[in-house]
Amino acid sequence: MKTLKSRLKEGLSTAYILFGEDFELYSRAYKMILKRTDLQLPDFNLVRYDDENFSMKGVLDGCEVLPMGDNFRVIVLKNISKVSDKDLNLLENYLKNPQNSTILVIFDYYGQFVTLKDKMQCVDCKRFDRPTATAVVVNELAKRGKQISSEGASVLLDYCNGYLTRVMCELDKLAYFDLAEPLITRKMVEELVSKDSEAVVFELTEALGRRDGDKAIALLEEFKKEPGLLGLITNHFRRLFYIGISDLSERELASLLGVKEYAIQKQKSQVKNFSKMQLKKIYSLLERVDYMIKSGEMLNENALQFLVLSILYI
Repeated sequence: MKTLKSRLKEGLSTAYILFGEDFELYSRAYKMILKRTDLQLPDFNLVRYDDENFSMKGVLDGCEVLPMGDNFRVIVLKNISKVSDKDLNLLENYLKNPQNSTILVIFDYYGQFVTLKDKMQCVDCKRFDRPTATAVVVNELAKRGKQISSEGASVLLDYCNGYLTRVMCELDKLAYFDLAEPLITRKMVEELVSKDSEAVVFELTEALGRRDGDKAIALLEEFKKEPGLLGLITNHFRRLFYIGISDLSERELASLLGVKEYAIQKQKSQVKNFSKMQLKKIYSLLERVDYMIKSGEMLNENALQFLVLSILYI
């Protein structure tokens, strides 16, 4: 993503694959590519495919059509959730000798085209690192005539779990809440922005790892009615267990656990708060709680508190 702008100055590639977990970055990358094509007649030269109308034969037939009144024709595949081996073979053959006037852009959020990444120009849309994400926040608020304190920006990114997709949805609210105040403060962010569920789980896990019972209980009381929180905590600790006992690379772990590499990177920082024995005991506890819920021994609404309090004393 960071190098796309410089690459586009050098010229367009015939095929781009966008991958990662931040939809805002997909949108920004796509706009940059589309701007470089300078389409004047998008009704004729811009074709989009999704799960509803996707057909690899249709896509590739469209790739062979020459543009009308423009230098380029753009074909977009957006978040296709299922692709067959035959589809991938057809696309691979096309990429060996692509139509130079066609720009193929694949939004590969579901990782269906990962085996062909080396055949296309790759655009990494993973969540930005902290300094880059902070710079984006500052720049976007400047367009609205606002500034944000360093603490405010840090809390905003924490609450949005680093996703610029969520951050962008919150900026207008923050910018126009108090028109007379040019600075957005930490307090304003805490009052106006809701915490992302994953961010809540991460914060709760940090508190449990530090044996900060007061903080853990306070978070539990604040968010115990959050839908699916028990499942998120359970999955989080299961991943911590596998990360803690495994020698696999981040990419291999991400593939094994069905998550993005960013999640593995972030959770690795928490593994140090638990010994391998503690993680093993917590994993056993998760299995026990799951069994108790399914067998009717424990109500779902009581399981969250039982799980959190039990982890504190493992």
